[in-house]
Amino acid sequence: MTSQTPVQLIDDDDRTRLVQRRHHAPHDVLGVHSLHDGRGVLRTVQCGASAVTARLAPSGDEIQLEHIGDDIFAAALTVPASEVATYELDITWADGSSSTISQDPYRQPPTVGDVDQHLIGEGRHERLWEVLGAHLFDDELCSFAVWAPHAAGVSIIGDFNGWNPRQHPMRALGSSGIWEISLPGVSAGSVYKFHITTGDGVHMDKADPMARLAERSPATGSIVVAPSRYKWNDGAWLAKRATAAHDLNPMSIYEVHFGSWRKGLSYQDMATELVDYVREKGFTHVELMGISEHPFEPSWGYQVTSYYAPNNRFGSPDDLRALIDAFHQAGIGVIMDWVPGHFPKDEWALGKFDGQACYEHPDPRRGEQPDWGTYVFDFGRAEVKNFLVANALYWCREFHIDGLRVDAVASILYLDYSREEGEWLPNIYGGRENLDAVSFLQEMNATVHRDSPGVLTIAEESTSWPGVTAPTSDNGLGFSLKWNMGWMHDTLEYVQRDPIHRSHHHGEITFSMVYAYSEKYVLPISHDEVVHGKGTLWSRMPAGHSWDRAAMVRALLAYMWTHPGKKLLFQGQEWGQPAEWNEAKGLDWADLEGWEGEFHRGISGLVSQLNQLYTSLPALSSSDHDPRGFRWIAADDAANNVLSYLRRHKLPDGSDQWVACVVNFSGSSYSNYRIGLPMSGTWREVLNTDATEFEGAGRAVGLDLEAQTPGSHGLSFSAHLDVPAHSARVFLLS
Repeated sequence: MTSQTPVQLIDDDDRTRLVQRRHHAPHDVLGVHSLHDGRGVLRTVQCGASAVTARLAPSGDEIQLEHIGDDIFAAALTVPASEVATYELDITWADGSSSTISQDPYRQPPTVGDVDQHLIGEGRHERLWEVLGAHLFDDELCSFAVWAPHAAGVSIIGDFNGWNPRQHPMRALGSSGIWEISLPGVSAGSVYKFHITTGDGVHMDKADPMARLAERSPATGSIVVAPSRYKWNDGAWLAKRATAAHDLNPMSIYEVHFGSWRKGLSYQDMATELVDYVREKGFTHVELMGISEHPFEPSWGYQVTSYYAPNNRFGSPDDLRALIDAFHQAGIGVIMDWVPGHFPKDEWALGKFDGQACYEHPDPRRGEQPDWGTYVFDFGRAEVKNFLVANALYWCREFHIDGLRVDAVASILYLDYSREEGEWLPNIYGGRENLDAVSFLQEMNATVHRDSPGVLTIAEESTSWPGVTAPTSDNGLGFSLKWNMGWMHDTLEYVQRDPIHRSHHHGEITFSMVYAYSEKYVLPISHDEVVHGKGTLWSRMPAGHSWDRAAMVRALLAYMWTHPGKKLLFQGQEWGQPAEWNEAKGLDWADLEGWEGEFHRGISGLVSQLNQLYTSLPALSSSDHDPRGFRWIAADDAANNVLSYLRRHKLPDGSDQWVACVVNFSGSSYSNYRIGLPMSGTWREVLNTDATEFEGAGRAVGLDLEAQTPGSHGLSFSAHLDVPAHSARVFLLS
């Protein structure tokens, strides 16, 4: 039995708000509810339907719903709402086709509970990805939940409902700002967005901030994914990682841009080709650029639109898991670039998400990054901080990432970063420090280290901010490591000078040891140093014969590998690629072919040897952050452009492992060059970058040192050696 008039079936205000997509509680209107006379009423929105029939359980009654306008169908029931256990809806569409809905979305309970809402509001939900976003359940329902605190209404739209924003309005959960709905008929691979009605009545479609997969550019939809079925095989790796003494262990990182290492490779391809290459070269870690979804490829992954979605260009999330697992099986750690400092202004993504500043700071003096044309996260907002901290945990938990290299930390820390006077807003004390960002970074680091033991956090921080790698308990930022940008810039500035001029700039190559232990450092030669006209390691070397360039590159790399600090080298530099990096093309692997390729093959072979030496001699790594592990022999030989120094490691039996390094950055060879040494005896040569196996001239190769009295350079013993031009020699006390 149906009611007599449409007015009795739905309140005018409810109708208006549904039509205008501004209803915050559609579940209170749609589905089965009570009329004033005690009878039940069934309402449903079915856009494009010509007829709707309901079959009630347990009674089995069939009721024809009345189309009361605005795609709303309703019927008064003969029984109270409490007596309707469940029902099905048979829909006849305008084209004559039909379908059945066995589970009305508006009969489903919320999937985001009170505790979840409380934790999100407090900024403490460490498993945010498990409650927000899209989630498939065994009963063929898919839940959708999104945080949109300023929205007047939110609907889920997708290929499962014709992208019609009136079909499935979502409900707001109290004052949490979270909107939620559960739908039947949604499967893995379904594409969706959230349709948001702002307080000003503007309608816009937004990708899911918590999407775990996104469409490939130029499409911008989010994709429903099934729970991962990937079976990890790295339990032993994770257990070892959790107890590893990372400060003492060697760490040699190969930085890779997926799209340009070798063009056309997928995650599956790289699980063999890239893994095998990194293992053969002897690197301990790989750093992956652009792993989070970013539609603009030339951004290299630094303008992220989907923080929880792996880059879809190369395969599925499980394909990425398999790649990381393959690295772990090969004994190689995986670091990912993580970009919490800023995000792009694409209208379909995070920016002005619900019509107002939501993820970004509302004041443009803090909420916009003028250098990059992007928004800056509002680090002081609990839900935004939660979004970012949970994202860091997500990659560690769901993808077994071993480290997060945090991009552009200086831009996060300083309120006046790249801003002129009057363009930035001071903190409450009148200073330039972003106190909210400091709190965020401390919380992120502390939470990651607690939740995922052994995971490293690495700061790309270009200033002298104190305590970047100090523990948060000591009011530090809590990072595991910091990129040594000063070392990188000074060293590259030095080596690009003609050797005859280097003696006047000797301080550039020695200054790094003045502050080498102020933080725990990584020595990087990163992608930023081989683009935009800066040249490569090869092209930075002063003009000359290719042999000379290759020799200088070899000497530089040996200096880098024997200098205190962990190592990072960008792809292509391990063989001295001449051309600047171009993300649109693959590396110039042809450089390793032909006669000219001999010099590049020599550099490549040296890098393999450096990694082998570095990982086998604790003196070169165990004291990277301990000044007791380094001593200059001669830091002041500017006239000859020669550096000599010692590395030291305390062995378990109490004795010392000593390594002596002599690096000649000049174009002249020196005979009978004297260095001081701390111990008498034979110092065996373990590396000579001028060896013929590295395409050198083979000068002084294999000549060990005999340390005898008298001493020199403040040390008790000394030895004489030949030092070829543009070379490095490394000796181990036997």
